[in-house]
Amino acid sequence: MSGRQYFGTDGIRGHVGEGPITPEFMLRLGWAAGQAFKREGQRNSVMIGKDTRLSGYMFESALESGLAAAGVDVKLLGPMPTPAIAYLTRTFRASAGIVISASHNPHHDNGIKFFSADGTKLDDALEAEIEYWLEQPLTVCDSAELGKASRIDDAPGRYIEFCKSTVPNEFTLEGINIVLDCAHGATYHVAPKVFRELGANVSVIGAAPDGLNINLNVGSTHLAGLSQAVLDRKADLGIAFDGDGDRVLMVDRDGSEVDGDELLYVIASQRHAEGRLKGGVVGTLMTNLGVELALKELGIEFERAKVGDRYVMERLLARGWVLGGEGSGHMVIRDCTSTGDGIVSALQVMLAIWKSGKTLAEIRRGMSKLPQTMINVRVTKRFNPLEREDIMAAVSRAEVELGSDGRVLLRASGTEPLIRVMTEGQDAEVIERIARQLAKVVEGSVA
Repeated sequence: MSGRQYFGTDGIRGHVGEGPITPEFMLRLGWAAGQAFKREGQRNSVMIGKDTRLSGYMFESALESGLAAAGVDVKLLGPMPTPAIAYLTRTFRASAGIVISASHNPHHDNGIKFFSADGTKLDDALEAEIEYWLEQPLTVCDSAELGKASRIDDAPGRYIEFCKSTVPNEFTLEGINIVLDCAHGATYHVAPKVFRELGANVSVIGAAPDGLNINLNVGSTHLAGLSQAVLDRKADLGIAFDGDGDRVLMVDRDGSEVDGDELLYVIASQRHAEGRLKGGVVGTLMTNLGVELALKELGIEFERAKVGDRYVMERLLARGWVLGGEGSGHMVIRDCTSTGDGIVSALQVMLAIWKSGKTLAEIRRGMSKLPQTMINVRVTKRFNPLEREDIMAAVSRAEVELGSDGRVLLRASGTEPLIRVMTEGQDAEVIERIARQLAKVVEGSVA
C-alpha cells in the first residue's frame, strides 16, 4: 500500500479548487473510503456532516456519489460540529463518519476528516488503505447494490441531548451570564441551546453563517470581539468555538483570554481535588511549561505527545488516562466522548467552576504560564525544519542562551504551509527576540 500522500495530521485539507480539494478528487475519495470501510455480508453506511462553508454543498454531493458507487449508504447530517459526527457515527452503528471542514481556516479552504465506527480518528493503516484505493480504477458496483442517501433530520436534537448528558443532572448554570462566539460555524444552532437548556443567560455572537464568514474575525482564533462583548454585556465569561466546533477557548469577566492550557489545568485540578482524575494528563510539545509545573506541584503526572489530538489520544489510550489537550483548545476527555469536543469541554470547565465554588479567575490562578512566543513562517512547500543544518545551528545557539529554564521548538504545521517557531522561558523580551531571530533564519533558509 502507498504511504500518506494526502493525509496530514488532521485529515485532508487545502484551498478549494486546487488539488486535492476538488469535486473530482472528492468523488474518488468517497469511492475509495467506501471500499476501505465496507464489510462483506452487511449493509454498510457512512455519516456525512459539514461546517458552514459554501463549498461544503459541492463536496457533500461528490462524496455521496462516490460512496454510492461503492455500494455504501449515506446518511446526511447537514451542518453539525465535528464531534457530533463522531457521536452520531457511533449511535447509528455506521461504518464510518466523514466531516467536510477546514476547522479554523478561512472559507476558501476546506478539507475532510474521517471517523471510525467507534467515533475515533482513523489510524495510519486505515488512512493508507484509503490512499491505496485512490490509486485504483474507479468501478461502479451492480446497479441493484448502489448506495442510497437519506437525511437525519433530528441530528441537532440528538447531539444537544448528548452534550447535556456529560454533566450531572444536578448541575446548573442558573444565574450565570455567558457570551457564546460560534465563529459563524457548525455550533451556531446547537451550542446556544445546550447552555440555555442548562439554565445560563446566553447572548451570542458569530451565529449568522452565510457560507463565507466562517472564522472571519470571530471564534477561537479571534478573541478580541468576544472579549469586548463580555465587557460590554458585563458577562461572567465568554466561550469561543472554532469553525467546526472541536476547539474551545474562553474569556474571563475582565476580558482576559483563557487558552487551552489553562482550561486543561482547570479541569485537571478540580478532578484531582475530587479524586476522579483517573491517572495523569497528556499535553503536547507545544503545551506551556507552566502547566507541567503546576500539575507537578499537585502530584499529577504529565506527559507530552506530538502535536495533534490524534497523538494525544494515542498516549491517553497507552497510559489508560482520560484527560489531555492542546493550547489551541483541542481537548480530549475520554470519559465523556471519543474525540475533541468544544461544547463538551466547555461544560467540563463550567462543571469544575460550579463544583469548586470559585470563579474562573480564581481557579486558574493555581497555574502561572511562562512567557511564550509563537511565530508562523509561511512557506511555499512543507518541509522538516530539523533537517536543515542552518536552522539547527540557530536552534542550538538559542538553546544555549535559554539554558534549562527555556525551550525552543520548530515544527511544520500539519494543516497549513507554515513552519511554527516557538520559544519559551522566564524573560518575555529575551524569548521574543530569540523567536524573531529563528524566524529570520527559517525565512532565509526557504529563500
